[in-house]
Amino acid sequence: MSKTKHVSETPATRFLRRHKVPFGEHPYEYVDHGGTEESARQLGVDEHCVVKTLVMEDDQAKPLIVLMHGDKTVSTKNLARQTGAKRIEPCKPDVANRHSGYLIGGTSPFGTRKTMPVYVESTILELDTIYLNGGRRGYLVSIPPAVLTELLKATPVSCASVD
Repeated sequence: MSKTKHVSETPATRFLRRHKVPFGEHPYEYVDHGGTEESARQLGVDEHCVVKTLVMEDDQAKPLIVLMHGDKTVSTKNLARQTGAKRIEPCKPDVANRHSGYLIGGTSPFGTRKTMPVYVESTILELDTIYLNGGRRGYLVSIPPAVLTELLKATPVSCASVD
């Protein structure tokens, strides 16, 4: 657990509590465009264990969530191939906000406005603990990665770009 700074409830934390998922709370000073590199640095955790929540859409404009290691990028070609879509691309920020109910930089896969299919980079499931957004900028929660497949029915994929 991090410093005991109270963070008010978000749709994500309500979702986790409702499903009786214990989680650690990790507030940090949000920096515009700092991304997972900044949150990992401030919290003193490996950026590989910080998971980005990305709202994307397929060629039919159907939204989906992709969970990726903070230090990796998504190969949208590989993801499209594995999901059976012709193509997949990131949503524009306002579209992502409409689908998720969260602001960019504060998007959590839990408690989204719309139910969307969730895809998780398979190697994330091999980690002991992951840190992902708790539903607001400057706030991560830590959970075991199995929660992603158990509660969100996340489909494991292999779509990290090879650097």
